[in-house]
Amino acid sequence: VVRFDWGSVCDFALQGGVATDAVTCEIYHSWLLPATEAELEEQRQTMQKKRQASGDIGEHPDCKRARHGEGHEGHGHGHEGAHTHDHGHEAHEERAVVEQRAVEAELPCPAIAQALVDVLIEKGLITKTQLRETIEKIDTADTKRGVVGRRLVARAWVDPAFKARLLKHANSACAELGIQASNAHVHTEIVVVEQSNEEHHLIVCTLCSCYPLSLLGLSPDWYKSREYRSRAVREPRALLKDFGTEVPATKKVVVHDSTADCRYMVLPQRPANTEGWSEAELETLVSRDSMIGVTVLPDVAASKKK
Repeated sequence: VVRFDWGSVCDFALQGGVATDAVTCEIYHSWLLPATEAELEEQRQTMQKKRQASGDIGEHPDCKRARHGEGHEGHGHGHEGAHTHDHGHEAHEERAVVEQRAVEAELPCPAIAQALVDVLIEKGLITKTQLRETIEKIDTADTKRGVVGRRLVARAWVDPAFKARLLKHANSACAELGIQASNAHVHTEIVVVEQSNEEHHLIVCTLCSCYPLSLLGLSPDWYKSREYRSRAVREPRALLKDFGTEVPATKKVVVHDSTADCRYMVLPQRPANTEGWSEAELETLVSRDSMIGVTVLPDVAASKKK
């Protein structure tokens, strides 16, 4: 598993990210070697100089620009009744525009649905948080969904030694409780990452919908959508905000890209004022979305403190 700083993998700089944010993913190529911070900085400086020399300051190489050269002027596709364009004077659409159109085409009636949501929120009939919580309740109507993950979280909160083993090797820690964390058909490595005051973790599968099914139950529809899969890497802070989670700029956002062989689960921070609570009571506080990382658990009212 390799961690990249967000700025080196993000296509567009103006997406509300913070320089310390990061993306982790599995790399299968054995020839990749770890780099020191000094080597990484040297690579960044070299790339910046190349962009300055080519006039691409602030732009990403994937952004297509107009090509000026012989053989492109007046190049029509020749389709009967179709459009023609001149490659010598027009640029191809940027990647972000193309991907957004694909996202909109994937969802049924996206414009109408989004307009309805916007109106309801604007009129104060619902909030984004209420909408998310309602969707989660529908998704988790089966009480068995996510029960294993909640059990792991509660045990980790009350048993520091178990938490350390869970964070070091989740599969073995799960086995201690009689839980088969791996895929039933093919071995799957489970990695548990802990929310902290310094880092906020978010899991995604950019390729398809790889998900810790054995721990969290069936994945929600939005987790499998192209919009979530792309925005989790491109603009994680904006995505989290849509779930009602605002991460301060002083906290690093780390996105974990799951694969068929490596799945992630987030260990939420224990809510305040829960000292003396039993594991069973603590389990009731844990939500599926908090174990994906799109939300954080609210503190318990002081009046309920034991």
